[in-house]
Amino acid sequence: MGRREASWLRRLRGPRGASARPAEFPEELRTESCPLSLSNMNADVQNQELMRLFRIRKTVLKMLTKRGYNVLEQTLEATFSSFSDDVARISLENNNCTAREACTINVGKIDDAADVVFVFFSDDEKGLGTKPIQKYVERLLQAGSSCGIIIYRNNITAIAKKLLQPGAIPGVKLEVFKESELLVDITEHTLVPEHVVLTPDQKAEVLGRYKLKESQLPKIQSADPIARYYGLQRGTVVKIIRLSETAGRYITYRVCV
Repeated sequence: MGRREASWLRRLRGPRGASARPAEFPEELRTESCPLSLSNMNADVQNQELMRLFRIRKTVLKMLTKRGYNVLEQTLEATFSSFSDDVARISLENNNCTAREACTINVGKIDDAADVVFVFFSDDEKGLGTKPIQKYVERLLQAGSSCGIIIYRNNITAIAKKLLQPGAIPGVKLEVFKESELLVDITEHTLVPEHVVLTPDQKAEVLGRYKLKESQLPKIQSADPIARYYGLQRGTVVKIIRLSETAGRYITYRVCV
């Protein structure tokens, strides 16, 4: 298994010095062979699975909205019934693809429609491996996109983790979230203050106003759940607004490291 996956990894990266070119997605991993396709799920299991996916997908849509992507209001406010109908329709239109594949999202930024992100929902119960990642990268490249988010079910294989490291696939940025992390929107918890990601100009204004260097700001780790939710990059500054009984609002800033 490890030797076979390593072969796929070499094919995905291509010869040394060449640009990355994903290999063809193997026949045995196409949607027709997936055990969780809507056509062979009983009604109870299908409803439970769809409700779980509905909650996760709604959290993802909220997350994309807060990152500045142009998510339609009607999509955000979709009911479970309409979501189920859409999944069934998309599945039929795509050779009975799985429910998770039917949940795929692609949306552009509000201020730059060409800046498109794809969100893929992995079907791999035993763990996200390199082969599905190859498939997602291929779709990104075909669509002219460089940003993808993968929602996986249980775990990630050791080789796949290497492939997901920054810079492992030139020109492509991949983020991963476990399904259980997205069953609720952590930013809506009463103990989580409001976070506002600053633009480079706003960051420069804050540093100039308080006569600070970036290194003097409090830190937020890139692995922090909030940093991952907002997709913070190293050097990005986030404004944190907390409620205060005396001042009304208490504002602090943190830089991602």
